[in-house]
Amino acid sequence: MQFQIASDQSLLVYFGRPENENGAKAPRLENQITIESNERVRRLLRMTDFEPIRGVRNLHPAYCSLLIKFDAMLLRHKELEEIVRGYIDRMERAALPEPRLVEIPVCYGGEFGPDLEEVAELHRITPAQAIELHASTHYLVYFLGFAPGFAYLGELPEALVTPRLTMPRRSVPAGSVGIAGSQTGVYPISTPGGWRLLGRTPVEMFRPGRAEMSLLSIGDRVRFVAISREKFAQAKLENA
Repeated sequence: MQFQIASDQSLLVYFGRPENENGAKAPRLENQITIESNERVRRLLRMTDFEPIRGVRNLHPAYCSLLIKFDAMLLRHKELEEIVRGYIDRMERAALPEPRLVEIPVCYGGEFGPDLEEVAELHRITPAQAIELHASTHYLVYFLGFAPGFAYLGELPEALVTPRLTMPRRSVPAGSVGIAGSQTGVYPISTPGGWRLLGRTPVEMFRPGRAEMSLLSIGDRVRFVAISREKFAQAKLENA
């Protein structure tokens, strides 16, 4: 665990392993993306739900860190660090809620997944095998960011890990399902992006009119389900 001053009104808390298995100094904690460190982030968030900290304005979780923004008229960095250390000492008692399993239908390939064939070729598999791999696991929602409702999901099966595009697209359609490195995600709105697109979902990932504007929340599990173009079109009509 490390604390870092991020600005005059924010404190960053990193979680990770302080040492490698052989006792050598580990890489910087923020580079250690693990389910365990992300669980600690979620437990600390849970503690702040149970015991809100006076003066804290916003909490921004990431893979293995939590950015805490606060009112500098009410708190100082050192005071906040002491409070957070107390929470961390007790956070194992904070039970996490049972994760939801959210199924997201995806129409893979064609105009919806323009990078599917290239991804399959890079890994020397067929497009059908790439689809099967992508839909074969339950993904953890590590955190939301980049755009409203965009959830960073992991981990991809090793056989499908692929670097992002060298040149990002100027516009990625809403609902596009992409991969980058060992992560996957769904673009909730039309935006520039550099992830490789495998397909598209008819489900709205972000809707301002809903009580819960984002379909997904940190800690959820996600499973992708392949559907036909006909089912995609039907679902789009039903959601219109």
